[in-house]
Amino acid sequence: MYQTNTLLIILLALAGAFPCLAQDKNPFQLPGDITVDQTTAILQAAEKLARSRNIPVNIAIVDAGANLKAFLRMDGSYLGSIDVAIKKAKTARYFNIPTGELGKITQPGGAIYQIELSNDGLITFPGGVPIKDQQGVIIGAIGISGGSIEEDHQIAMEAAGSIL
Repeated sequence: MYQTNTLLIILLALAGAFPCLAQDKNPFQLPGDITVDQTTAILQAAEKLARSRNIPVNIAIVDAGANLKAFLRMDGSYLGSIDVAIKKAKTARYFNIPTGELGKITQPGGAIYQIELSNDGLITFPGGVPIKDQQGVIIGAIGISGGSIEEDHQIAMEAAGSIL
């Protein structure tokens, strides 16, 4: 009985110290990180855009820490594009810019030439973009691979903007 009462007191104290516990919010959701609902909405938007253009793609979404949050391989998409989509998303989050923009400064003679060899491999051509919330905070990133780099970039941009 003593242990149960002590545990209850500790939990009540924690709820006071961490208001999110008492407000029916997810205490494990970090501020500035993409939610499951946002991830799902972006994933569905990307799939819908790709289907409407008849482009089978791989779609990867990472959270604010560049950890894979969601992935979808559309029927008929290239197997080789699985890793590319994930790396596009991670690259966009690591540097907080679209992968195509990063590619412009990674060319021979560029300021960060060969950076794509770091971080277990980066992708420095279009198709990865940061995802921002309504306040403009980067909360994750999306990577699209399977179409042309222009198609991948356009789908990624439109899908990322679907939660604004």
